[in-house]
Amino acid sequence: MQSDEVIWSVIGKTFCSFKATIAEKKFCRNGYNLTGECKRAYCPLANSRYATIREKHGVLFLFVKTIERAHSPANLWERIKLPKNYGEALEKVDEVLAYWPKLYVNKCKQRVTRIHQMLIRMRKMRTSMARELVPINKKIERRETKREEKAHIAAQLENAIRNELLDRLKNKTYGEMYNVQESAFNEVMLNEGKKDVNKEMSEAKSKKTKEVKGGKYVDADEDEEEEDFEDEFEEDLDEKDIEDVGEYETESDEGSSGINAEYGERKGRTND
Repeated sequence: MQSDEVIWSVIGKTFCSFKATIAEKKFCRNGYNLTGECKRAYCPLANSRYATIREKHGVLFLFVKTIERAHSPANLWERIKLPKNYGEALEKVDEVLAYWPKLYVNKCKQRVTRIHQMLIRMRKMRTSMARELVPINKKIERRETKREEKAHIAAQLENAIRNELLDRLKNKTYGEMYNVQESAFNEVMLNEGKKDVNKEMSEAKSKKTKEVKGGKYVDADEDEEEEDFEDEFEEDLDEKDIEDVGEYETESDEGSSGINAEYGERKGRTND
């Protein structure tokens, strides 16, 4: 026969593998303990008549132990499934533990309430967008950073080789015999076309800027028009016209020198 007093005198005063002392308080780590406290009334080992509530995969079960099953440890606990509805679960506990002490009935109801609240919080956490905490392994992070650095260096080398080969292709270093991907060649040609367009745009903007000539600000467009007009005028002139213009310039120079000489003589006479 099982003697509850003898069992409690041994495990309660000497040693128990489920006992845990924290801050001068004794707790029980047995999964069938009703409250988690190491006391005579709540010990599942030292009580031949015991009842508790446990949860498995979101379902509540009422575990009941009686003295008639003490000879068969495999069938020591009778498992009774409780309904998911909170009110129906409490009624089921009252029905099964109708002739049990009020201590076990009240504690089982309290445990049903706590576990129901825990399941509700778990459902809310699943549905809500909670942040996921991911542990960081320093060794893996260090290894990944080294791999990224090596990949970056290899990418730079590949780009340098690719640019060099494309330059040689454009300059026709090896003649007309090439075996190059058409997509890469088209990409280079597009880039070159964009560069030429950008150069033309920059040159057009620079021509529109104002230039200083003879102390006056003149637009570049007007300057170009004047130069074009002068070129056309020079082309229309013949050799005879150029000779006539030269004779006219010499005569005008001689006339101006004679006028200056007469003006000097008259000024000297007046001074005398």
